[in-house]
Amino acid sequence: MRQLFKTRTFARWIRKAQVSDVMLRKAIAEMAAGLIDADLGGSVYKKRVPLPGRGKSGGARILVATKHANRWFLLYGFGKNEQANIDDRELAALQKLASALLSMTSAQLEHAVTERELVEMSNEEKSNPS
Repeated sequence: MRQLFKTRTFARWIRKAQVSDVMLRKAIAEMAAGLIDADLGGSVYKKRVPLPGRGKSGGARILVATKHANRWFLLYGFGKNEQANIDDRELAALQKLASALLSMTSAQLEHAVTERELVEMSNEEKSNPS
């Protein structure tokens, strides 16, 4: 079973960007199937996700840390209209964060979730009542 986690910063950004957890799970499933937009090195990958009314090309970019196993960490997101890409300094920081997150034990992950440093996404596909 795949474990999906959002950093606190990512969770705040994604609420503002109005991207649903369903869309994020779909993006991760695509990445697990090999549909990755860019391998940025250091276990950090970029994926395009649609924003409401804009589709993928005009949508958002998410940066994910994974070793293509059971743990996936949503690190950072930005709208294409907000910035073109991240710079080398930001990438180095994200690669360092990815390394730390991917080396965490189950107990450390549980503690990070309890302390609200990470938000664990449920694996269930829940429909949103309208």
